[in-house]
Order: sequence, then structure tokens, then C-alpha cells
Amino acid sequence: MHVPDGFINAPTSAVTGVVAAGAIAVSLRGARRELDERTAPLAGLVAAFIFAVQMLNFPVAAGTSGHLLGGALAAILVGPFTGVLCVSVVLLMQGILFADGGLTALGVNITNMAVVTTVVAYAAFRGLLKVLPRTPRSVTAASFVAALLSVPSAALAFTLMYAVGGTTDVAIGKVATAMVGVHVLIGIGEATITALTVGAVIAVRPDLVYGARGLQQKLRLRVNGELVDVPAAEGAAPSAPVAARTSRRTLWVTGLATSLLLAGFVSFYASSSPDGLEKVAADKGIDTKAEGHAVSGSPLADYGVKDVTDARLSGGLAGVIGVGVTVVAGSTVFWAVRRRRSTDVSPTTVENV
Repeated sequence: MHVPDGFINAPTSAVTGVVAAGAIAVSLRGARRELDERTAPLAGLVAAFIFAVQMLNFPVAAGTSGHLLGGALAAILVGPFTGVLCVSVVLLMQGILFADGGLTALGVNITNMAVVTTVVAYAAFRGLLKVLPRTPRSVTAASFVAALLSVPSAALAFTLMYAVGGTTDVAIGKVATAMVGVHVLIGIGEATITALTVGAVIAVRPDLVYGARGLQQKLRLRVNGELVDVPAAEGAAPSAPVAARTSRRTLWVTGLATSLLLAGFVSFYASSSPDGLEKVAADKGIDTKAEGHAVSGSPLADYGVKDVTDARLSGGLAGVIGVGVTVVAGSTVFWAVRRRRSTDVSPTTVENV
């Protein structure tokens, strides 16, 4: 789904750039309400995790692969506004350091992969939670469906952009059918990764999952060897907040170590088949106007370290560097947003009568 330079013409790219900039500005303001001293470090970690998992292309069908987009995962873990920022940070690092996704197409990519996925996923997620019980299982199930819907939505958004500003003469109906069809399959992988990750975090620190705020569980007692629900006293709350099972530091260290392992080692075994957009672009002739990347000479271009001849070592080092740079960049942004929230609190004015 990383659109390269040359797929979309300059006017359309400029408009999407304005849309993306506006979405980021709104998200910076909205993230002040979502981030606190507990969740700001988690947001930086989420960005790094998304970067790492995006390196793990998985096969889908007919010589095509897919990878996580991450909008749904970020929105559910840290909030929709912060989620847009998380994915935007990842896309910026990928475009500048790794020559992945065109620089002139950065607005297109942020709009598709950060804004559309996050908005669609979080809207679906909240809608499902309105009709489902507020339980950990419901949150995990809702995250699966939300992530599944977000991927073909992004594919459809790209198709609409291509209909407006595509640089080749290709039947839009064929592009739409191919893009949405393959990305429904990729969406199944996205949904699985999202649900597993959300479920894992809820299991240890439900209080840190934005989409699970207010999540409660029934109080239970063991009676004659069996767990039974405790009936609520009249006028008393029938449930209590789900308890945390691990420290924030442990969660952060574990998450970072997992990200480094995925990017530095597991990524070597990822599918080498073209991803959904690359496959459709090649099959339909969309890529005939593709342009070379402006930073194709970067020392980390194509997720390898320049002058390191061993492919496994080169890719692993690039992945580790990417995770490190992303977690630092993301954490810096989110701590700055958090600090801005604190300084925005105005003193209360007391009037003497």
C-alpha cells in the first residue's frame, strides 16, 4: 500500500498533502486528550511495533503478499488521534530513511494508511462495542472486525485517488476490483495480527488499552472449588475494573524486545512476493509511470545497510535501526504532545463577590 512517486499526478498529490497535514494538525490537538504519563511511552512503542511488523510480508494468494497497515491497531491501543500520528511517524521514517513510499506521495500514503484506516477502524470498533458486552473478549473481537474493514477501505481510497489523478489510462473498475479483492485477503492477516496484539495487551495491562477504557469484569468468589459471580448489593457497582498484571516498564521492555526480534530476525523469513499494490500495479500497467525514489541512495534504502554484503545481517541491522529510530522519534513527538497538554491547563479564576 506504500504508493511510490509517479502513480498519482502532482495536483492530486498536493491536495492529499494538504489533507494529510490537516489531519495531523487535528490529531496533534486531539492526542493531547488521549495521552497521559502512562500512555505516552506506549504510543512510541506502538509506532515502533508497527514499523517492525510492516517488515513481515505474509503470502496471501497468487504470488501476492501483504503486511500490516497498523491504523486499527494503533487506534485501539492508544486512541484514534494518537493512532494517526503513530502511523504517520512510521511512514515518514520509511519514506526518508528506507526509500519506501514516495516523498511526493507522502500525503497520499498518510491519507490512505494513517487517516482512512484509523477513522474506519475506530468507527467500526466503537459501533461494535455499543452492541457487545464490555468484556475483554468483545474488545478483541471488535478489533478483529475493525481491522478487517480498514484495509479494503484504504484500497478503495487509493482507487478513488487514482480515478482523480492517476498517471496512466487504466479502467478504474478493473483497478477497484483488483485492489479491493486482494486487500480483503490482506485484511484477514491484518485482523489476525491486530486481534492477537490487542488481546495480549488486554491480558496484562487492560488499563493501558484506549479502546478498553471502562472495561469491567464481574467480581467472583471460589465456593466449594468453583468460581461463582458475586451478586451486587443494592445501590453498589456490580463490577470492578480489570486489574493490571504487569508493570508498565515490563510491558514496554517486552514490546521493544519483540519489535527488535521481529525486525532484526524474523523479517528475513518474510515473503518476497510483491505486496497487494505492487501486484495490481504490475498487472494493470499502473506502474509504467513510476519514478525513482528521491532517496534511493540512502544507506538504508530497501531495508538493507549499504556495504554490508550478507543479506541476513544487512536486513537485520536495517530493521533494528528502523525500530530504534522510530521509537525515539515517536516517543519524542508524544512526550512533546503530552507536555503541551500540561501547559495548556489554564489557572482557575476566583472572583470575590
